[in-house]
Amino acid sequence: MPLQTVEPRRLYRQIADQIAGLIGNGEFAHGTRLPAERELATLLGVSRTSVREALISLEIGGLVEVRVGSGVFVTAGPSSHASGGDKGPGPFELLSARTLVEGEVAALAAEHATVEDLEALGQSISRMTTHVDDFVIREESDREFHLGVAKATGNGSLELVVEGLWNQRAELWGRMQQHFHTEALARRTIHDHAAILAAITARNPEAARTAMHRHLARVVREFQRGVNSKGNATTKAGRREARQPHFIGKGGVA
Repeated sequence: MPLQTVEPRRLYRQIADQIAGLIGNGEFAHGTRLPAERELATLLGVSRTSVREALISLEIGGLVEVRVGSGVFVTAGPSSHASGGDKGPGPFELLSARTLVEGEVAALAAEHATVEDLEALGQSISRMTTHVDDFVIREESDREFHLGVAKATGNGSLELVVEGLWNQRAELWGRMQQHFHTEALARRTIHDHAAILAAITARNPEAARTAMHRHLARVVREFQRGVNSKGNATTKAGRREARQPHFIGKGGVA
């Protein structure tokens, strides 16, 4: 198969470009199933997480259809650059940055949160719980919670940093959510938020940092469930990647 090893420094868009080129020249015909995610990762010399981001990007461009539990199938679509419409960073790159920043933000919030801050965070959780089946309200409340934790630090610059990270969630992120998020997973997010709030309320910075890290690591694991795998089980490879979400197979940044 005429695939070339992708240099570790490259992002998922370069992987998408290469697969799109193979689709365009007929190597992968319309209606056929692409090689499994694990096989593509081996052939390209990158991590499965990078391949997954590329495949979702190709789906956004209309070149493939991702069927969770069945695989990825080539569909009739535009011949132009399939990944050009999504301008944000990859979900795993973004989650890595959020883990670094928001863990410390949560720890600082545990030291500085006011009674009003704690009440606002509790209201965000209550809103998510009440509207767990309403994606729009749940997403708004999720954003409100994370920005509320940043506000509780008393540092306006950190508020802007967290807001900026949240605003980097582009179409690729949304499509990942569409494939892998369920009401059950939304309830786990609510549980995670409650644990973060409990640690902040207890004025325990280390517990708050740990709770935030645990929350974001779970999101990584959800997104790392392969499109070829069924159910909610995480593979051993996925668990290893969840511990190192920002590195790919040859030591570069995904």
